[in-house]
Amino acid sequence: MTYRAPVADMLFALRHVAGLDAALAAGRHGDLALEDAEAILAEAGKVAESVIAPLNRVGDRHGTPLKDGAITTPPGWREAYRTWIDGGWNGLSADPEHGGQGLPLVLNAACTEMWNAASIAFGLCPLLTAGGIEALAQHGSDDLKTRYLDKLVSGEWTATMNLTEPQAGSDLALLRSRAEPVGDGSYRIVGAKIYITYGEHDLTDNIVHLVLARLKDAPAGTRGISLFLVPKVLPDGSRNDLRCSGIEHKLGIHGSPTCSMAFGDDGGAIGWLIGEANRGLACMFTMMNSARLNVGLQGVGIAERAYQQALGYARDRRQGKAPGSAEASPIVAHADVQRMLLTMKAFTQAARGICYLTADALDAAEGPEGQTAHDRASLLTPVAKAFSTDIANEVTSLGVQVHGGMGFVEETGAAQHMRDARILGIYEGTNGIQAIDLVARKLPLNGGATVRAQIASLRRTAEGFLKDPDPAFGRIGARLRAGIESLDRATSFQLKALASNRPEAALAGATPYLRLFGLVQGGACLGRQALAANAALKAGETDPAHAGRIALARFFADNLLTAAEGLEASILAGGHFTDDAELALAS
Repeated sequence: MTYRAPVADMLFALRHVAGLDAALAAGRHGDLALEDAEAILAEAGKVAESVIAPLNRVGDRHGTPLKDGAITTPPGWREAYRTWIDGGWNGLSADPEHGGQGLPLVLNAACTEMWNAASIAFGLCPLLTAGGIEALAQHGSDDLKTRYLDKLVSGEWTATMNLTEPQAGSDLALLRSRAEPVGDGSYRIVGAKIYITYGEHDLTDNIVHLVLARLKDAPAGTRGISLFLVPKVLPDGSRNDLRCSGIEHKLGIHGSPTCSMAFGDDGGAIGWLIGEANRGLACMFTMMNSARLNVGLQGVGIAERAYQQALGYARDRRQGKAPGSAEASPIVAHADVQRMLLTMKAFTQAARGICYLTADALDAAEGPEGQTAHDRASLLTPVAKAFSTDIANEVTSLGVQVHGGMGFVEETGAAQHMRDARILGIYEGTNGIQAIDLVARKLPLNGGATVRAQIASLRRTAEGFLKDPDPAFGRIGARLRAGIESLDRATSFQLKALASNRPEAALAGATPYLRLFGLVQGGACLGRQALAANAALKAGETDPAHAGRIALARFFADNLLTAAEGLEASILAGGHFTDDAELALAS
């Protein structure tokens, strides 16, 4: 089964979770109309379904062979990429000054979900380019912008992130790559990088590498890292002193080349400083924050595709007799299969809502809300990245389970989704690091005022069920209120632990805290959809999807949000497991 873009569900989430209607009414997105947004999503869906999705299995089987320093992308990849950039999709939310369309990031987020649902391996290339565009636009010199930004926005060239080294993975303080000034404003870069996504490929003539390296006499640790733009092809048309020295043979995303890169075999690759010297990490985080939201959207996309495939299989596959049936039933009629499918769908739509909320906050940060919206986006970003990719692993695993033995073999493609999803919780900052970031850096923002404001917004959603106590809602309101109170108490505990100089207590509960945050925020997203759907039904709309949205929110509340209390208990335990962890591990 191939992919069908769920445009109606995505548009509903944009309107009733991310607040697109209100943003359009306020004129925040210029002259963009709802009809325009719908048309853009519909067209993106067609490209995802007909151009990219059919290549997903091709990429998995073909891989990206490396020969004589050159990588061959899978058959059809180059043609699909050309069709994609010719449609203007690479610059959807980029500045019109550099050839972009200037559309809201939240709309681009929905499109990003579709590209990656169609094929994560394909969608990774523009994901990295998007981060490069943002870093260069915010921190690059006018000369670098003039030379590179237009071609990156159009997709004529692509970009990469070069952080990781063999001895420096998540700990960039251990980075060894070095840069020396040439004297004409350029630098010579020498070093080795690993895990570089699309570090070499045949989709474009040039690749713009953004590389972290140290200048001579730079401060130790992360304070001494600078960021450089190092192109594969120099402005004079000559080949730069860099090469792909190898590719990784991976569990999944086989169609995406993951490269080892060597800079400076013959004296040094020429590059130019981006931003200030020794301030490269701040520039790179511009890329990483953008990439983290996009990775969350990758999780939503692959979860959606795995759900669609599992549902199609469950409707066709007949096994056993469901209660009341005289003959073999489609397995979708069995309660446990329904539980798995509903879990897949509910988690996917909850994660979608969180990611769209985050994108909307980033859009709002460019307007009157300014810093307040920026802080809200900062709070939500680690949740969007980690929760969405955690559920991607869970949903794709359930997809294999629904298929049974046919999921464990490669024939159906269910296993590929599970293999492809596994990287999502690892790259762009592992999910454990996202949890630490959330607790140690984002909760204390503005003395805790940012997270308190977010909890207040959750309560406003819960109040909607008190104002409209329709029996169709079941226990949605009550479950949501209970979850919010668990989150509130856990937040107070974490803030108090940090303020009391007990970071070990806060960090030990960081991962369950992020999960709790994601569950409650995701439940509120589905709750908003349920409230909007019920209002539409009362207004006379006959769309059968509305009743389904209410039922899905009810399922989430009764079967998934109930974990909130247990997560709270784990957090409030204060990390006592660390006291005897060595003893337990040694036994």
